[in-house]
Amino acid sequence: MNSKLIRNPVLPGFNPDPSICRVGDDYYMATSTFEWYPGVRVYHSKDLRNWRFASSPLDRPSMLNMLGTPDSCGIWAPCLHWHDGLFYLLYADVRRFDGNFKDTHNYLTTCASVDGTWSDPVYLNSSGFDPSLFHDDDGRKWYVNMVWDHRPDRTFFAGIVLQEFLPAEKRLAGVRKFIFKGTALDYTEGPHIYKYGGRYYLMTAEGGTGYGHAVTMARADAVDGPYVADPSGPVLTARDHPDCPLQRTGHADFVETQSGELYLAHLCSRPLPGMRRSPLGREAALQKVAWTQDGWLRLAAGGCLPSVDVPAPDLPEVPVEPEIRFDHFESPSLNPVYQWLRTPWPEEWLSLRERPGFLRLRGMESPGSLYRQALVARRQVDHAYEAETLLEFEPENFQQMAGLICYYNSTKFHYLYVSRDEAIGRHLGIMSCEGDVSMKVEFADWDRRTPVLDGVSLRIKVRVDHAALDFYWAYPDGEWQHVAPTLDASVLSDEAGKGEGAHFTGAFVGLCAHDLTGMRQAADFDYFSYTALSPSQFQCEGAATD
Repeated sequence: MNSKLIRNPVLPGFNPDPSICRVGDDYYMATSTFEWYPGVRVYHSKDLRNWRFASSPLDRPSMLNMLGTPDSCGIWAPCLHWHDGLFYLLYADVRRFDGNFKDTHNYLTTCASVDGTWSDPVYLNSSGFDPSLFHDDDGRKWYVNMVWDHRPDRTFFAGIVLQEFLPAEKRLAGVRKFIFKGTALDYTEGPHIYKYGGRYYLMTAEGGTGYGHAVTMARADAVDGPYVADPSGPVLTARDHPDCPLQRTGHADFVETQSGELYLAHLCSRPLPGMRRSPLGREAALQKVAWTQDGWLRLAAGGCLPSVDVPAPDLPEVPVEPEIRFDHFESPSLNPVYQWLRTPWPEEWLSLRERPGFLRLRGMESPGSLYRQALVARRQVDHAYEAETLLEFEPENFQQMAGLICYYNSTKFHYLYVSRDEAIGRHLGIMSCEGDVSMKVEFADWDRRTPVLDGVSLRIKVRVDHAALDFYWAYPDGEWQHVAPTLDASVLSDEAGKGEGAHFTGAFVGLCAHDLTGMRQAADFDYFSYTALSPSQFQCEGAATD
């Protein structure tokens, strides 16, 4: 009997909209990246328990340029398939967030290996988002996506449409046909078609990507419908169970193992205790599923609630190297644990070669910019963590800043920065923006900014304990000093700001430099560390001195 367990989420931190496939003995899962560059993250596993980063396919200007893309737009819902000796990757590049319009463009790229050079994208359509491709056993290929309806008297989520895809001509053919309008849960999106027992099955996400999220299924005798929804309701949802540790479960895809076991990949979130805020963002999880005798998909555990611990497949465990936690910046290229915002030209402001052993960032636009920010960050993957760096930076005036940032998007961040002021000279300060759509930035305790010596390196760190966020600083050989006040880490979440489900990413922590003079003053970072903390570590170490 197999006693091994899959522990959810399998991809912690911001890793939403998982699409999963198997190639022989290898499993691959692709997740959304939104405004973070490079686009799409693909992970690899041999056992469905242990996952490692494999590639980011959208990694060059000819494939992706998101300059000016609004927060929570960019790359949505990749769909990853293997067929005909190729990986097929479909994705939406969304260019508008607010209002009735979305401006969403869907593309296809292919590659023989997941970590190879992917083909330049083929444009498909712009009628909605969440594109997916189904490879039928008669050789034909069918394309589906949700349709966005901007009209004021309709729901935005108009339903799922189908068209044939002609691979030789790399285009869609025929008139689009609506094949499913959705159930009463509304917000029908995330379509995938499968075939089982001679029938066609359509899996969708419904209920919105907030706390009403769900996975639903419908089936038909022909690929173009009519599709009839499962009379038992959602396959997976936590919408009526606020105490379930995995919330907002939806947007799923499933895979069959070598021995015929089935696993459903889906997004979820883990809200902070006592509040509906999820700084870790939407994460990726797995549930074991099975077909019933009457031909519907069900959770193997019964019911529709997601489980944290799930029976693993009967496969040998294959451990993977963990993500780097301490980076000395000794490599000539940036570790893939990091991402940056929007631009396909990071060499304009980032270098690991100009000063070997340091990450050099040249100051760019403001923390609210949607174009070029010199900001390199990694996902927050723990509710309690500490991140630290050593900074060498000599600002010449108040418009030059660099430091450590906890970032959700351009209107939600906490930033411990070094700058210069005519009155107090080189100093440390805190800049925060807590979801104000007018981009009003608060400078915490402006009159208590901390003067620091010129020409001396500074150690700076952040400590996050669930909803509490504290910054610290020290000279290289000095004691840590707290930079007041304690800040609210919960605002760095999907749910804060514009409201529940209004944003789609997750909290990052990283390094940044801003130069509003345009002179691109350099900031050098000697290392960057990220350490998960347990409650006992907080209790044992005690509070730092202000």
